[in-house]
Amino acid sequence: MSQLFLRTLREDPVDAEVASHKLLVRAGYIRRAAPGIYTWLPLGLSVLRKVEEIIRQEMSAIGAQEVHFPALLPREPYEATNRWTEYGEGLFRLQDRKGADYLLAPTHEEMFTLLVKDLFSSYKDLPLSLYQIQNKYRDEARPRAGLLRGREFIMKDSYSFDIDEAGLDASYAAHRGAYLKIFARLGLEVLPVSATAGAMGGSKSEEFLFPTEIGEDTFVRSAGGYAANVEAVTTVVPAEIDFSAAPAARVLDTPDTPTIETLVDAANQLAPRTGDDGPWTAADTLKNVVLAVTLPTGERQIVVIGVPGDRAVDLKRVEANIGSYLPIAGEIGLEAANEADLKKQSLLVKGYIGPGQSLDAAVLGSEGAAKLLYLVDPRIVAGTSWITGANAAGQHVFGLVAGRDFSWDGTIECTDVRAGDPAPDGSGPLETARGIEMGHIFQLGRKYAEALELKVLDQNGKQVTVTMGSYGVGVTRAVAALAEANHDDKGLIWPRAVAPADIHVVAVGRGEEIFATAAQLAEDLSAAGLNVIYDDRPKVSPGVKFGDAELLGVPTILAVGRGLADGVVEIKDRRSGEAENIAVDKAVDYVVSAVRGQ
Repeated sequence: MSQLFLRTLREDPVDAEVASHKLLVRAGYIRRAAPGIYTWLPLGLSVLRKVEEIIRQEMSAIGAQEVHFPALLPREPYEATNRWTEYGEGLFRLQDRKGADYLLAPTHEEMFTLLVKDLFSSYKDLPLSLYQIQNKYRDEARPRAGLLRGREFIMKDSYSFDIDEAGLDASYAAHRGAYLKIFARLGLEVLPVSATAGAMGGSKSEEFLFPTEIGEDTFVRSAGGYAANVEAVTTVVPAEIDFSAAPAARVLDTPDTPTIETLVDAANQLAPRTGDDGPWTAADTLKNVVLAVTLPTGERQIVVIGVPGDRAVDLKRVEANIGSYLPIAGEIGLEAANEADLKKQSLLVKGYIGPGQSLDAAVLGSEGAAKLLYLVDPRIVAGTSWITGANAAGQHVFGLVAGRDFSWDGTIECTDVRAGDPAPDGSGPLETARGIEMGHIFQLGRKYAEALELKVLDQNGKQVTVTMGSYGVGVTRAVAALAEANHDDKGLIWPRAVAPADIHVVAVGRGEEIFATAAQLAEDLSAAGLNVIYDDRPKVSPGVKFGDAELLGVPTILAVGRGLADGVVEIKDRRSGEAENIAVDKAVDYVVSAVRGQ
């Protein structure tokens, strides 16, 4: 350690919010270079390379072959798939001295596709799986949590190429199995959950989430085994109701009721319900939320979404599912419509918006008439009756029946998912949790192959478009997740598979014999094939040395100190905290056995 490029810190960095960020900086594994960009120091690089090697081994085990693309890429391939525009502000764009456009790659689908197109032309060349471990770049608006959300990060991305869907299913299953083995070897307890494909396109998609309270992803699970990212949860749709005998809707004056709460109070005063139905609640109201969608082209489009009044609109779920109704396939801006947006919609009365004529023929902007897109939550089915805005200030309509009095353009999964909601597969009520996305796998299908004309000759000599899968693992994120999962109040506690060393030898004291014995033990342990960190610093106090050993997180600590007078050294298990005195001449065999037995 007297030679090691390392400085530990006693205080947390001021910009650190989560444990992994604090400890990786304090222990000298990484250093901040710029917001969301980090330099890797020797110990951090050691952990990172071990994570990469586990990934490489499991990818090789399924027959995937490694390649390596540049991070600086030309515009043209991304223009062909429309992602030069669709990525929006998340893309780092630049020009060379001749004015040619380039980007720092956020992902490499286009380049993999073009590489296979360049070299392969027959069904005999397939199936094929290629992967790389490469830096990626995304212009995060708010980089946070150290390595968990940065602007530069390392990712393993792989792609499968098959002649048909059956081949894609097999490639997808192989990658899924490899991912489970990777995370098991890393010691990360991840949960595969159903997910949406989002901007990637394609059909089947799953995320591998590491459950933790600091995670940015919310997911749900049931006792019966259902698990999904909230964006992918589907609502249990109620049965339609016969409305043939339903009374006609009626409009009532409801002044000063622009919110659901004030509307419910007014409804129970003006038109109280009798019988077993009980008083009106927010669930009986239809709330119409006006959203502004900024498309990748910069165009701002207004969308109205109808939801039960007791539910909040989840913008992440809207973003994940609105692509079926708008021409988008990339990053979009999504927010509540502002006053300027509403002023352009003369037939939308703020606080009293309802479905019907106003939404069927609303004026979009100031020029001409255009129908606003009106989507509803799946719980709004034919025959359901609602209290909702009458599209006039101070008025609401009671008994407005879906399918009789109003229609909609489509349904969208858009509301908050709550604990206790029924699982869509009938496996019981849902519970919610948070997690970090560690990996994501997609059945891309033919989106990129069609855009870039990746075709091969089939058995009949006919050209067919190749079908693709995409599979990613966050490598730097895995290091952060491991730090989150493996620490205590003293510092890091690395799983042995990724630890920067097998054993941390500490010389504690000032006698020459202590340092000579510690140096010899370190040399013998290294000769036995172990990776050793030896704290040989001569003028550092025992407290600082032990503090650094616990902060660095090597699984086993061997201390040579006062016990040497009795012929023993102390060997401590960093995870359990248990320490044991072992005879000096038995120490090497003891440590080798402990390391190889774990």
